[in-house]
Amino acid sequence: MAKEPEVLQPLSLPVATTGDIPGRTTVRYVGPAFGVIARSMGFAKGFTGSFKALRSGEVKEFTHTLQAARHHAVERMAEQASEMGANAVVGLRFDSGDVGEQQGMAEIVAYGTAGVIE
Repeated sequence: MAKEPEVLQPLSLPVATTGDIPGRTTVRYVGPAFGVIARSMGFAKGFTGSFKALRSGEVKEFTHTLQAARHHAVERMAEQASEMGANAVVGLRFDSGDVGEQQGMAEIVAYGTAGVIE
């Protein structure tokens, strides 16, 4: 029986991949904000996922873990932006990579420009 994916919570402030928040005016930019998370697949998911990766198609064990990791990275970025005095983040981007190929860990970085909107 497959485990239900984690329910992701709404963010604490507006975040956009574009350069502004539609319908809002940017008063000032505060600076870059980052959220970083290193996530392990866990032995069971990694083992099961490795076998499923031998055939073509989506490997749901990895997909759900990476989706949750991206969301957590964005949450951390929003928290940092808030601590900087911002009430929004624009220009959201992601970067990712392997952390120690043998350990089965992934690094996810969310980054954007923290700003104040009205």
